[in-house]
Amino acid sequence: MHLDHPVTMPQRHTHSAEPHRADGIRRALRVGLGGPVGTGKTASVAALCRTLRDRWSIAVVTNDIYTREDAEYLLREAVLPPERITAVETGACPHTAIRDDISANLEAVEHLEETLHPLDLVLVESGGDNLTATFSKGLVDVQIFVIDVSSGDDIPRKGGPGITTADLLVVNKTDLAPHVGADLATMAADAERQRGDLPVIFTSLTTDDGIHEVADWVTTHLTTWHAKATA
Repeated sequence: MHLDHPVTMPQRHTHSAEPHRADGIRRALRVGLGGPVGTGKTASVAALCRTLRDRWSIAVVTNDIYTREDAEYLLREAVLPPERITAVETGACPHTAIRDDISANLEAVEHLEETLHPLDLVLVESGGDNLTATFSKGLVDVQIFVIDVSSGDDIPRKGGPGITTADLLVVNKTDLAPHVGADLATMAADAERQRGDLPVIFTSLTTDDGIHEVADWVTTHLTTWHAKATA
């Protein structure tokens, strides 16, 4: 279905970054996934890896404050070979490491690109954060913001930079809507009011094809990225 820190509002643009490194070699498209705790970011990363790994060369950087839990989940699920998954322990609020001081994440991404070249896609998963969390354009090229219906159907209406400016908004766990009293039509209408023509995808990862619309969105961006790199 298509339905307490200062924040600099990111610009709404796609693929403005240069697809080549300073040495002229094509680099991977970097896609950030952010959102509140428990919305299904790691599950979405896992599902994307399973869906896209046969066609594209993928690596993942996860972020947790004090642990490697999300990376370890992906390793247990064997969504990619171990050398393609790395973790950043932020030691502070997650948004600091994806927006304010991106050095640890950027180093992790660049290390993966150096050791696994050529990569097509690097997924950077933020630690769970609030509705103000956004990625620096120095770290990712496009960003996905993940919310879920169990947090309340008023979440899209509350807005915040993550909801209003992310390149894609994903509303996850739609299968729970009847159990938590969430109105998906209301969420879709509120999301459209907040985002204008920016896309929204409703997902349930309890089904085998629950990630396919998001995977198609990523694939479209990858195709555009490759075309730009070879132009």
